Amino acid sequence: MEILLSLVFLFLISYYNYKLIQVLRKMKKQIILPTTSEELISLRRHPQQTVDFPSYSTQKTALFMYAFILLLLSIIFIYDLLSNEFQSVYLVLIPAYIYSQQLFNLFAVVDDGIISGSRFIPWDKMKSFQLIPIDINHKYYGFEKEVNHNGFELKIKTGISSISCIITSKEMKTKLVQILNKKIHNESSSLKWSNE
Repeated sequence: MEILLSLVFLFLISYYNYKLIQVLRKMKKQIILPTTSEELISLRRHPQQTVDFPSYSTQKTALFMYAFILLLLSIIFIYDLLSNEFQSVYLVLIPAYIYSQQLFNLFAVVDDGIISGSRFIPWDKMKSFQLIPIDINHKYYGFEKEVNHNGFELKIKTGISSISCIITSKEMKTKLVQILNKKIHNESSSLKWSNE
């Protein structure tokens, strides 16, 4: 049982590190959107905070905290392997590690996909996208004035999961829809757009 849990833990750490390296590599590429401060102000991952520019300097706190958690988990895991006594302490830290993915306040469009938090989604993995108006019945209504009534939640479905961001201006909504339609139709004819 201990071997199975250790293998699962090793797989999870490897998977999330691969995803982080992928995001870091994509941050080096040319960003299509957002490129100006007005575009940054119009995008949010959470209602109360606009996204940060996708660069290492603006994400350094998140990178430091993420690296610290990873180092701590790795030390505990190696100690556990060398001590030959199963210590499930590192299993308790897995939720903290998974939650640390939320530290990255990113939403950016690059040439070959979208960066959202600590995830990169290529165009061919996107199944559909949907714009949901933020009105009185929406879960984000009431957090910020800019989000209420003028805002939209963009949901992009990617197989079994989805990513989302909040758009607070009509100009940004138009730009994103144009980019998504153009990139998606070039990559996949099965992708559908719904405006429910």
